[in-house]
Amino acid sequence: MAKHLDLEEQEQLDQIKHFWARHGNLITWVLIAVFGAVAAWNGWNYWQRHQAVKASALYEEVERAAVARDTERLARALADIQSGYGRTAFASQASLMAASTFHESGQAEAATAALTWVGSKGADDAYRAVARLRLSALHLDAGSPDQAMAVLAEPVPAAFEGLAADRRGDVLLAQGKPDEAREQYRQAWKALGERSEYRRLVEVKLASLGVNASDLATGGAQQ
Repeated sequence: MAKHLDLEEQEQLDQIKHFWARHGNLITWVLIAVFGAVAAWNGWNYWQRHQAVKASALYEEVERAAVARDTERLARALADIQSGYGRTAFASQASLMAASTFHESGQAEAATAALTWVGSKGADDAYRAVARLRLSALHLDAGSPDQAMAVLAEPVPAAFEGLAADRRGDVLLAQGKPDEAREQYRQAWKALGERSEYRRLVEVKLASLGVNASDLATGGAQQ
């Protein structure tokens, strides 16, 4: 009986050896790939956390420089966070903050550069939309409506459609196109929520162009 069991065990062992000889390398590579993927995922999470910590420290440096109105220090810190951690939300936030400080300090070129960076490399669509809206305002204030309109050509998330339409209305008005501006303000009014304070500003703009917002609310005829 023992000999019979030994023969069975030997047969099973031979089958295992044969199976491993045929498929062992494939199984090994699959296991390596699986364990490698797990290790890579853990490594990615660690890298992400590490990046966030370092980016946060640089963001605080940007913030301190902005509060102190130290634009030279601000420019250095901003360059560091953009070059080293440009994919993080901290870099987008820092750039928007720096742009405001540069603008308030009369450094229009630096403000434009910071907003342009976010507009093209921002962490997500929302940051990019905010940057483009602010950048279009700078161009408009500088008397460059064509540049302002070019910035607004990119699509924006639904939450920003009303603001983008309003800004296009401002640009068109500056270009001497009141009819087109009126249409953009109409779109802005419809896109903004009823409780939006900004909608009231759009109503003032519409009124200056001969449009009563109550007509829009009731579906009245366009002028």
